[in-house]
Amino acid sequence: MPLSEQQVTQIAYLARLSLSASELKNNTEDLNAILGLAEQLGKIDTDNIEPMAHPLHMTQRLRMDVATESDQSDLFQSIAPNTGNKHYLVPTVIE
Repeated sequence: MPLSEQQVTQIAYLARLSLSASELKNNTEDLNAILGLAEQLGKIDTDNIEPMAHPLHMTQRLRMDVATESDQSDLFQSIAPNTGNKHYLVPTVIE
């Protein structure tokens, strides 16, 4: 179902766009071409096609889960103004 210029004018209004007469005509044609392509794609039979995560046959390369930094939480807690039970304590903002 193609869009009319009146519908494109309404869409432009909702998008807060101002279109001249020539822009309105061009945008109407462009939007109808895009909707036509989407309609063509919708007609393709995809019942026996398995969904793909990627168009190439690839696998995700994984690395070993190894810690690369040492635990420095005690150092950071030692320079914090106020801590308790391995947590940073902050002043109450909402009463």
